[in-house]
Amino acid sequence: MKQNLFVYNTLTRKKEEFKPLNAPHVGMYVCGPTVYSDVHLGNCRTYISFDLIFRYLMLLGYKVRYVRNITDAGHLEGDAGDEGEDKISKKAKLAQLEPMEIVQKYSVGFHDVMRIFNTLPPSIEPTATGHISEQIELVKLILEKGYAYEVDGSIYFDVEKYNKTQDYGILNGRNLEDLLVNTRTLGGQNDKRGPLDFALWIKAKPEHLMKWPSPWGVGFPGWHLECSAMSHKYRAISLIFMAAV
Repeated sequence: MKQNLFVYNTLTRKKEEFKPLNAPHVGMYVCGPTVYSDVHLGNCRTYISFDLIFRYLMLLGYKVRYVRNITDAGHLEGDAGDEGEDKISKKAKLAQLEPMEIVQKYSVGFHDVMRIFNTLPPSIEPTATGHISEQIELVKLILEKGYAYEVDGSIYFDVEKYNKTQDYGILNGRNLEDLLVNTRTLGGQNDKRGPLDFALWIKAKPEHLMKWPSPWGVGFPGWHLECSAMSHKYRAISLIFMAAV
């Protein structure tokens, strides 16, 4: 008889029995590394933790699709996601290499280190640059729903409008007023309707190395978008019970 698994549900704030949406299949999505530098021990801890979850789910008899992405575009120096230079592009300029050379070098290094820790490879390892079309389609859908707006070729998610019909802070237990009080003043805020709004698609400056055509002009996806697009495509639920590991 299969052993029951209990996990902490961030939404309900309770430990609950794990029930797959389509048993015995389980889709597991984990946000992977941004490959612009060598992996460090803190990175390893994260992926070892999810490797344990992956192994345990298989031990219980589930058929697991483990999706762990590679972030190879769109992660700017300001981790809020809307400001600064692309981390991979910046490293490429400093090293006088193509951005994809940087991606290749540090992706190989990441995999080498994961093998040292004897972690299992994911079932699928998609890249952000390999799913630009999916991200563009997702931006279109969000725009159609009325939860985003365009400003001079960039697309921003409208947090306050979303919060009128949905609870934006439902997972972290904070209301919008608290989030607004603790919001830092960032560059580029003049383009946004609200201080909590964030970029889904960013208009590329002429010197930006990694950019793609879109219905809104040449640009690149915001860091917040890629995992949503890829987890949806591969039907893998993004894991949010890390604290239960």
